Amino acid sequence: MEEVVDGGSGTDRSAVLAPGVQRYYAEWADALAERYEELTFESVHAEILHLLPIPPARAVDIGAGTGRDAAALARLGHQVVAVEPVREMRQAAARLHPEPITWVADALPALAGLTGKFDLILLSAVWMHLDAGERTEAMSRLSGLLADGGRLAVTLRHGSPPQDRRMFDVPAAETVRQAEKQGLRLLLRGGGEDRLGRDGVSWSHLVFEKIEGAHGG
Repeated sequence: MEEVVDGGSGTDRSAVLAPGVQRYYAEWADALAERYEELTFESVHAEILHLLPIPPARAVDIGAGTGRDAAALARLGHQVVAVEPVREMRQAAARLHPEPITWVADALPALAGLTGKFDLILLSAVWMHLDAGERTEAMSRLSGLLADGGRLAVTLRHGSPPQDRRMFDVPAAETVRQAEKQGLRLLLRGGGEDRLGRDGVSWSHLVFEKIEGAHGG
């Protein structure tokens, strides 16, 4: 695990961004790490594996949590940046994953600590924490971070939001419309039941491609 890059505030941004969400993940970091690591990257994202860029590519995992997906991308040969605002989750990642990953302490929607263009942006179980205005701002920012032909992979949680953190049931159709407005073309829309077996929870899997010459951000 490489050194953490601050997101541009001069302090750890986990203390000031979406405090309700961050507090939950900080308090339950160890238990969540154990749960997340029960599942493999390949099983969670089986539906989209054929759409990943050929390595080596520049990839960023936003809301990387304990680093399961970021580490898998690094093992595939990609140059990986992992964005995670919660210090305790990054500490868990350091214990679990020695792969060469650059960690950034930052969060959506601004992502002030990210620069350059990426061939792959992964947002797994993250989008549901943003409200409507933040989702609009974030999609513009994500489009701006994608290289021409780059791909954005998003998983959306559906079902009644839990009471212990900030969460929204975001329709897949809304996300598709927002992406298309930012010059992203839908390549895949799929999904299915919750792999952790939670009642009333299902997921959508969306993959978009940046249209050459489209402007975002």
